[in-house]
Amino acid sequence: MELGLAGRRALVTGAGKGIGRSTVQALHAAGARVVAVSRTREDLDSLVLECPGVEPVCVDLSDWESTEQALGDVGPVDLLVNNAAVALLQPFLEITKEACDVSFDVNLRAVIQVSQIVARSLIARGVPGAIVNISSQASQRALTNHSVYCSTKGAMDMLTKVMALELGPHKIRVNAVNPTVVMTPMGQANWKDPQKAKAMLDRIPLGQFAEVEHVVDSILFLLSDRSSMTTGSTLPVDGGFLTA
Repeated sequence: MELGLAGRRALVTGAGKGIGRSTVQALHAAGARVVAVSRTREDLDSLVLECPGVEPVCVDLSDWESTEQALGDVGPVDLLVNNAAVALLQPFLEITKEACDVSFDVNLRAVIQVSQIVARSLIARGVPGAIVNISSQASQRALTNHSVYCSTKGAMDMLTKVMALELGPHKIRVNAVNPTVVMTPMGQANWKDPQKAKAMLDRIPLGQFAEVEHVVDSILFLLSDRSSMTTGSTLPVDGGFLTA
C-alpha cells in the first residue's frame, strides 16, 4: 500500500535507538526527509551514516530552553513522531521527586513543547499535518513499579485527544500508538527472565511480544493520508493485552 510519504518532512524524537531509530529508517526508505532528534551524539552519527540525508539534532528534551533553541528554527515539518521517553521504575512508596520531574519533563512536557513548535509552523503555512505520540499499554493498565511511567502515558493519551480536538480545525491530525512490550534491544534485555516474560505473555491473547516493525507500521499508517479520517485515537499494538 502506497503511503504517499515521499517528499514530506518528518521530525522524530528519541531517534537514536529502538522504535525511534527504526521509524527514521522506515521514513527515509519511504522517501521522506527526516529530522532525527536524540540526546546521544554517537547514535545520531551512526544513524546519518545508515541513512544519508537525515538531519541530526542533538538535544536533551528535558531542557525547555535548549529544546526551544535547537528546534525553534527547524523549518517546515509536515509529520511529527513524539517517541522520546524515559522509564524510571520504582515501587510506589519509593518514588522520588527526581523520577517524577524527569519522567514528566521528557514523557509529557517535551511532547507539548515539540508539538507546539511543529503545529504553529503548520498553521502559519496553512498546510495539513499529522502527529503521532508513542504511548503504551501502560497508559490503561496498572503495572507493578510503574506508577510514574503509567501516569505519564495516561496523561499522554488524554493530551492526544485534546490536541486532536484543538488542532483538528487546522487539519492537523493527532493520534497515539500504544504498544505492549516491544522487542527492541532494551525490551529484550528487560524481559529476558522467562518467569517475568511468562507473566506478561499470559495476559496477551496472541501470546507474543511486539516486534519493532509492528509498531513502525502503525506509526507510518497514522502519519499517512491513508488514515485521513482518524484523529484522537489510541491505537493498541498489544496482541490483545488491553482486551483482557
